[in-house]
Amino acid sequence: MSAYRLASGGLVNRSQPLNFTFDGKAMKGFDGDTLASALLANDQLLVGRSFKYHRPRGVVTAGSAEPNALVSIGSGGRTEPNTRATVAELYQGLAAVSQNRWPSLKYDIGSLNSLLSPFLGAGFYYKTFMWPAAFWEKVYEPFIRHAAGLGKVVMQADPDRYEKAWAHCDLLVVGSGPAGLMAALTAARGGLRVILADEGFRLGGSLLSEKLSIGGLSADAFAQSILEELASFENVTLMPRTTIFGWYDDNVFGAVEKVQKHVAMPSPELPVERMWRIAAKRAILATGAEERPLVFGGNDRPGVMMAGAMRSYLNRYGVAVGQKVAVFTNGGSGYRTAQDLAAQGVEIAAIVDTRAGTNEVAPGGVRVIHGGSVISTKGKYRIEGLIVDRGGLDELVACDALAVSGGWSPIIHLACQRGAKPVWSDEKQAFMAPTVGGELELAGSVAGVETIAGCLADGARRASTVLTSLGLSAAEADLPEVEGEYDPSFAAVWHVPGAKDKAFIDFQNDVHAKDLGLALREGFGHIEHAKRYTTNGMATDQGKLGNVNAAGIIAGMRGVSPAAVGTTTFRPFYTPVSFGVMAGAARGRHARPVRQSPLHGWAKKNGAIFVEAGAWYRSSWFPRDGEKGWRESVDREVLNVRANVGICDVSTLGKIEVFGRDAAEFLNRLYSNAFLKLPVGKARYGLMLREDGYVYDDGTTTRLSENHFFVTTTTAYAGEVMTHMEFCSQTLWPDLDVRFVSSSDQWAQMSVAGPKARVVLQQLIEDDISNEAFPFLAAATVTLKGGPKARLFRISFSGELAFELAVPAGYGEAVADAVMEAGKAHGISPYGVEALNVLRIEKGHVTHNELDGRTTPDDVGLGRMMSTLKVDFIGKRLSTRFGLTAADRIQLVGLKPVDTAKEIKAGAHLLKEGAKPSTANDQGHVSSVCFSPVLGHSIALAFLKSGRERIGEKIVVWDGLRGEEILAEVCSPVFVDAENKKLNV
Repeated sequence: MSAYRLASGGLVNRSQPLNFTFDGKAMKGFDGDTLASALLANDQLLVGRSFKYHRPRGVVTAGSAEPNALVSIGSGGRTEPNTRATVAELYQGLAAVSQNRWPSLKYDIGSLNSLLSPFLGAGFYYKTFMWPAAFWEKVYEPFIRHAAGLGKVVMQADPDRYEKAWAHCDLLVVGSGPAGLMAALTAARGGLRVILADEGFRLGGSLLSEKLSIGGLSADAFAQSILEELASFENVTLMPRTTIFGWYDDNVFGAVEKVQKHVAMPSPELPVERMWRIAAKRAILATGAEERPLVFGGNDRPGVMMAGAMRSYLNRYGVAVGQKVAVFTNGGSGYRTAQDLAAQGVEIAAIVDTRAGTNEVAPGGVRVIHGGSVISTKGKYRIEGLIVDRGGLDELVACDALAVSGGWSPIIHLACQRGAKPVWSDEKQAFMAPTVGGELELAGSVAGVETIAGCLADGARRASTVLTSLGLSAAEADLPEVEGEYDPSFAAVWHVPGAKDKAFIDFQNDVHAKDLGLALREGFGHIEHAKRYTTNGMATDQGKLGNVNAAGIIAGMRGVSPAAVGTTTFRPFYTPVSFGVMAGAARGRHARPVRQSPLHGWAKKNGAIFVEAGAWYRSSWFPRDGEKGWRESVDREVLNVRANVGICDVSTLGKIEVFGRDAAEFLNRLYSNAFLKLPVGKARYGLMLREDGYVYDDGTTTRLSENHFFVTTTTAYAGEVMTHMEFCSQTLWPDLDVRFVSSSDQWAQMSVAGPKARVVLQQLIEDDISNEAFPFLAAATVTLKGGPKARLFRISFSGELAFELAVPAGYGEAVADAVMEAGKAHGISPYGVEALNVLRIEKGHVTHNELDGRTTPDDVGLGRMMSTLKVDFIGKRLSTRFGLTAADRIQLVGLKPVDTAKEIKAGAHLLKEGAKPSTANDQGHVSSVCFSPVLGHSIALAFLKSGRERIGEKIVVWDGLRGEEILAEVCSPVFVDAENKKLNV
């Protein structure tokens, strides 16, 4: 036995033992343990296998940067693969299983890959699996897919809840170490609303792991005293178990709170995880620094651990990682670890210091090998010794654990997530955070402060700066005296020469120093290229331990400073975030909540059959007694609109109110046709293009007053158009005075269409809506009988005399009932989207069946809407490309079957008579079809090459999917009232 639990000490609750299992083996721990500390206490050093070579791996760190100790926790739908044992809180009954091994962790057949390592170097996957070609699908791909990944997902549904929430504060403090605690306390005393967040389940950061005195208290007791005072403030929110994973625009931070990940059976009343969006006026980053490994031969053997992590397991968890521990260091951290271990009776085999001489003090009687280097380690499933080289003399040092310290790297990830690049510091021998402005301050070790006393002072100073920036004053901080500190300085060593085994940089992906040399030789010397060629920094830890060493090694190989090499790009997420918490409540039937229009109740009581149309439930048709199928209902509805009057719910159209002095100019740039001189009280059909000249969306825009427009969009693109407008306003034309807001849910809108539409509506509207007073494309606010105000638009999607009446959503059902009552004597009938579709096809109107992202305005017969007078609009320049103006482009036409008893099907392709079906002979396709009860046969809208020149031509409609082929005549896309006589009565 090497690792063991101390008889006393640590911050775990020894009065509350916990039972758990690892790979089915029963073990014991205590409340306050992590899974990693409990495994070490049970002498379980072997916890996983590396990805490529399946080498035995043990715990390396005590925090979220852990690359090796990845396990699956839980069972059934609660199984969570790739959980870092170093941050997984131990609980009663926890069941953990090792990963990436078969048939067992100790006897893993995948370890044979180590024998093949000469053939599996960096970039091998770019050079192999190419011959014979037939092997790819049947041999190579199945093998690669089987080998991919670490943990295995389960197919059972996750039974737990997740949720999302917003929080607002004056100051967000990220990290609860000495700098974070003092910053939060100073700000809280100054009256700010403070949120203190830390990924740990116990707040206190490094103070929980260090043996020193602060203000006469032990470090952990001092932290507890600060936390108790913070908890007493009403303006302070403490958030343990909360990882701040991203920094976004407007000083909004993304965070994940593990609410019930530390219990065996979560309560259904609470989520297991909660995603927070925290809007902070200011933030202080107090995330500390990560200890770097040293890159030497055999540095991945179980029992090799970061010196600071070994201190944490000793002082916080009461676990000694070995009985005879060696230390390999280039700075003071290794000596502090040796002192703490020796104080608990652990034998120190030797301290190997890469520096020729130091002022560090080793524990009494401990041998120090100055100017030495570890070039190899011994052992299989755990370290049993190491080979030290000094001046060419090799020496075997027996040990059962090795503490390693290669210096410190500030944890600057959040500060660099918005594009700013880290800055190399020769003084600190580390990449430091760039200047990011006053919204985010850095305090403590993340800012390069090296001592606990310095971190306390820096935290208070940064909080005072925030208070001043927000117009408040800060009292001078009463800083406690710190006793027992050590000198954390170090002399950077990127790669220990003379390695007799692989010297790993990225432990999880098995990237070693020679891999980087190969990458440089093959032309991948740029840090981003080297990352992708070798996979260094691409594992679940995202290079938290290895990336700085990689930059240093590449710099040495290139003969430049690490400043010239730089780092890879920092992006969210800081640590892995579960899909469950990203989805939140949006799962199952809540994945995309069904939207019901304000007229849903009216449609339902009128017998509507509903259909899901995007996110909406829309009334599809309204059956009547005796009708045998949907077609009979739709035919009746269409004929009734053409002969009498119908009412249709069009509330689902996107509706956007646009305001501002430059609103007209904004819309003029947004649409391809002119809006600058649109008169007040008029509506206009508009066509919106993408930058590439293709149609994006269409709809009507109404000028309600000089600086107020009302824009409608298609139902499907309501959100996309709103986002597009936001982008244009904020990015393309920020100088324009324009504002807009979605009002889609505020209005109930109904189309009243048919020859008798005016007669019906005039009974309900006080204003004159005669053709003379309210002509086609007129729009106005009108007064309904009884006083309510409404918006009335004279627009038509059916080709008939039609009006769209919009009323506040709460009035919708009552007004629709009134319209039905007023129209009873005139044969009014509700009609649904199926009839609406028939009416628009008969009239040749387009929807996203035609505006499918591949068509230009000219393709759909609307080329005249491309203004030639406007200086510019979105899509103007690229719409003139040859490919978009070629004479043989597809153009919108109508089709009617030569044999009217036959039916045209949507999606069918068009061929010349006698041509064989092929891509080369393809003449176009059918986009929309329906049966026209007015004409008595099937009709279609289609795209045909040079279609407008081919009116009257016979074309073959070929449907290979259904095995059908019919002959059709090419005709105008307008089948009904081509002269538009009905629109202007």
